[in-house]
Amino acid sequence: MILNPFVIGLLILLLLVFASIKVLYEYERGVVFLLGRFQAVKGPGIIIVVPVVQQMRRVDLRTVVMDVPSQDVISRDNVSVKVDAVIYFRVIDAQRAILQVEDYYNATSQLAQTTLRSVLGQHELDELLAGRDALNRDIQNILDAETDIWGIKVSNVEIKRVDLDESMIRAIARQAEAERERRAKVINAEGEFQAAERIRQAAEIIASQPQALQLRYLQTLNDIGIQNNTTVVFPVPLDLFRPLLGAQQSEPGAGDRRPTD
Repeated sequence: MILNPFVIGLLILLLLVFASIKVLYEYERGVVFLLGRFQAVKGPGIIIVVPVVQQMRRVDLRTVVMDVPSQDVISRDNVSVKVDAVIYFRVIDAQRAILQVEDYYNATSQLAQTTLRSVLGQHELDELLAGRDALNRDIQNILDAETDIWGIKVSNVEIKRVDLDESMIRAIARQAEAERERRAKVINAEGEFQAAERIRQAAEIIASQPQALQLRYLQTLNDIGIQNNTTVVFPVPLDLFRPLLGAQQSEPGAGDRRPTD
């Protein structure tokens, strides 16, 4: 069966029409080249790309979540650790993402790995474990500045995990235990200092008020007297009776009394 040339031409024309119609989603853009030269960024929706004459590269504008492979990092205090991280980025300029770099995804991944090792290597282990927020911001700022020429915006960087070897984990545990003991001793010494200060203040008050000393003495005798099964020999200071003796001597006619026959 021989097909009519007109029918063949019509089929070829229909195939070319269907091949030239491209549909781009809301989150996609098409970078169109005309005979190898950049022409325009199109989309979203339906666009027409003339076959052979025009070519199109799709670019996804959604945020990409990239896991950074585990990196061996040597901290500033010469501790070897393995660090895992994740970065969030998206393309904000489809033209530069296609024209300025061959593969923006792989380029961003490689840059993230090298930046992670470089930044973390400038800090000590304690900062890697306790100061992750500041490190995340530093890495994010560096990546965002470096990838701006590629039309990429790095919105966030998160260090997921910092792995240590067993010997370092034991050393950190011993250090934490020693720190807890130090704090306990400091707290105990502070308590003793405060107690001694209070005793000194109480002694000054009692020394300035002899009546307070006498009341304290009598209170101590009362407390001991509660223990019925205990015999206590308690020395009585002469100073306790001096006020009484002085009051007796000051009575009128106390010195004029004479013994009667």
